[in-house]
Amino acid sequence: MTAAARVMDEQTILPDAATKAEVVDLLKVLRDRGHDVAPARARLVSADGSSSVPLPDSLHDILVKALEALAGGYAVTIAPQHTTLTTQQAADLLGVSRPTLTKLLDDNKIPYERPNSHRRIKLADLLAYQQQRRQERRGLLRRMTTEGIAMGLYDVPAAQQEDDHGGS
Repeated sequence: MTAAARVMDEQTILPDAATKAEVVDLLKVLRDRGHDVAPARARLVSADGSSSVPLPDSLHDILVKALEALAGGYAVTIAPQHTTLTTQQAADLLGVSRPTLTKLLDDNKIPYERPNSHRRIKLADLLAYQQQRRQERRGLLRRMTTEGIAMGLYDVPAAQQEDDHGGS
């Protein structure tokens, strides 16, 4: 898919003050049903109510996340993705340069295929790598916070820390 075709397929939904109350009400109903009622399979109902189809749980979860974002005042973008990406598409999705992605591939951090002279990365592998990196960062942040607490850095006002360590 060309960049121009991809842009045309993307859709960004902006939070709308008039519909925010409806979104919040829908979220409340969904949360209430999830806690108080045996889980029922969500259904997608046509606008006129004449037909409906079951909604897969994964799609239901995506819709709830979109509703939460809209209720929080965030815009939501829906953009189709191929399940196999070029190195440039994968780099864009990770928010890194193509040479950085290439190094990750060369270091076997992310699996890839080479059906011809170009590398292809499975979207599932890329998302798994992204999730792994998030978990690693969270773990490091927790460790740094724990060490900071153990050193008493959270008990001392910042101005006093600067004075004690030669700050200005």
